[in-house]
Amino acid sequence: MFKVLERLLHDKIATENISLSGSARFRGQLAGKCPATALDACAKACPVGAFSRKGDSYAIDYRRCLFCGRCVAACAQAAGAPDALLAHTAVDAMPYLVEKAQQVTADVIRQKLGRSLHVRHLDAGSCNACDFEMGALSNPVYDLHRYGVHFDASPRHADMLMVTGTVTRNLEQALRMSYEALPDPKLVMACGACAAGGETYGASYAIVGAADKVVPVDIYVPGCPPRPSAMIAGLLAAADMLAEKL
Repeated sequence: MFKVLERLLHDKIATENISLSGSARFRGQLAGKCPATALDACAKACPVGAFSRKGDSYAIDYRRCLFCGRCVAACAQAAGAPDALLAHTAVDAMPYLVEKAQQVTADVIRQKLGRSLHVRHLDAGSCNACDFEMGALSNPVYDLHRYGVHFDASPRHADMLMVTGTVTRNLEQALRMSYEALPDPKLVMACGACAAGGETYGASYAIVGAADKVVPVDIYVPGCPPRPSAMIAGLLAAADMLAEKL
């Protein structure tokens, strides 16, 4: 018992400052110049259509992106260079606000919230990768509660619906009912490539697709899965959006 108390008194605080960059091996936002001769090959290599050619440059739809690295490998092969000119950085792809048509900046984490945000999570058909990362939000390292964000068991008690997974036919009605049960004003967050882009599993009789095909989405969090830090940035941005609507 005394050893436990001694450890509690001498250990450092576990909660860390939120960082929007991962380890050196983490695949985040794309950077670098892709040669014009390699653009078509990169676009063809993308399994979800997130990479597209824009003239002599490229554009990335991070809502669909799986961060699989196939475009980087295709760029190196098509350009004939041992080192790819196109590369993943270790920086998170930031959440995207539909209402303001812009990406969330890192400043939202440093801002002090004036109110709380209550969230109802709905797994619409995920592989559970996003759900595991979401579970880490409540541990001492990320400590989501310090920002005034809480998860609720009922959509009737929540301000926002957080959707993970590609929406399946079996859960399409559940998603609609959960959205309708939210009190006004309400927000919807599509978390992860499945809910945000909907192209992960392609077309099937069992799949509806992205969350915005069923309910209106206000904020998208890219990633497969997103890191907890990116989720926190999205949640804090959602809290600010809700405060503006009240």
